[in-house]
Amino acid sequence: MPEFLCHIAVIGAGLGGLAAGIGILQAGHRVSIIERAPALAEIGAGIQVPPNTTRILKRWGVLEQLIKVSDRPKESVLRSYRDGRILSSLDLQKCSEELYDHPYLHVHRADYHTVLAEEFRRLGGSIATNSEVTSVNFNDSTVQIKGGPDIKADLIIGADGVKSISRELLLGRADPPRSSGDMAYRLVIREKDIRKHPNLVDLVNSGRINNWIGPDQHVMGYKLRDGDLFNIVIACTDTLPETTNMALAGAQELRDRVMGWDPDLEALVALAYEGSKGRLMRVDEMESWVHPLGRFVLLGDSCHATLPYLAQGAAQAIEDGAVLGHLFEKVSHASQLPDILTIYEALRKPRTSRVVRDSTRGRRILHLPDGPAQEERDRQLQEERPFEGFAHAWADPAMQEFLYGYDARKEVNRAWDVYLSGQFPLTTNAWKL
Repeated sequence: MPEFLCHIAVIGAGLGGLAAGIGILQAGHRVSIIERAPALAEIGAGIQVPPNTTRILKRWGVLEQLIKVSDRPKESVLRSYRDGRILSSLDLQKCSEELYDHPYLHVHRADYHTVLAEEFRRLGGSIATNSEVTSVNFNDSTVQIKGGPDIKADLIIGADGVKSISRELLLGRADPPRSSGDMAYRLVIREKDIRKHPNLVDLVNSGRINNWIGPDQHVMGYKLRDGDLFNIVIACTDTLPETTNMALAGAQELRDRVMGWDPDLEALVALAYEGSKGRLMRVDEMESWVHPLGRFVLLGDSCHATLPYLAQGAAQAIEDGAVLGHLFEKVSHASQLPDILTIYEALRKPRTSRVVRDSTRGRRILHLPDGPAQEERDRQLQEERPFEGFAHAWADPAMQEFLYGYDARKEVNRAWDVYLSGQFPLTTNAWKL
């Protein structure tokens, strides 16, 4: 047990909130999660779990549980939108497991959420659903719940996603998320429907993450649930009405999105009965994620919502939770809490800001219109060895090291050594006085 036992209140029971809860519970503290929804549930379908995440999950002891409900892709490929020919490929298993010693996985978001929620509860964490946060008293670290009792904690973590009341409470003003200019169609096709079309079977059973890249959009497809489902995401220019952030998409609308693209992709999308479409949102970069009194902090999409072009949004939220967990392993006195949050922000804010920027850059590269720039991009993909800034970002060696080589525990240990020396910027070391 730690020398000083904290009670942490987490606002939001998404992947990031659960990750923070698991990390802090494993450090020996007490965690209560407050969730607005009436029951735990995750919308969406597929999500990618890269090596920087599976390293954390292995350390937490939940990786094997996740592997049981996941698929392990063999290869990532970029394809021409016109005819489906492969422009660039990456051996994902060699990259992730040989270079970074941890697997790259695909999983249904609901299954991922279930694994983390079960571990959180097994460790003794509590989740209060149907609990809407109305305000926070920063002076005494109290969360006010609509129609319910206040929750007092030593520290409050806001992990309530892109539409975050926690962010607005910290800023002291309304701060709704803004459109990124993009939207995403999401659809899932049953394997038994694909089997009826022999020309498509190899495409979906090859163990590949398939990415068709074309003007103003790209299409990603991969297997889920041991091949029973094929997940497709079409990221494209936002055409939703201003007052609508999410809607159903009918079969004809889905077919129209890929009309004139690779005939195999057209045939695949034509098997979908319906899908959904949702606006991809962004938030402005904040000056600080931490309240000046040092007992309230943000995490995940509430402070660094990330476009999906590097498949790192959830991964960065999990990293946030892991860093907080490792920092709470070090806590020995209540007076250290403000310094803990200073270190957390110093470790996480520059990294997540870069991921947000690089993800946005990925959109521009993948969605180039027809013309010389697209032709040169495709030539490089086909003829050049991957280099820093390569259009196939997952094959970019510098990007691989930046994303997949990250080790939250090592980062915290290095920072803590500096802190104990009295040289970590903006900390007080008041606990030593």
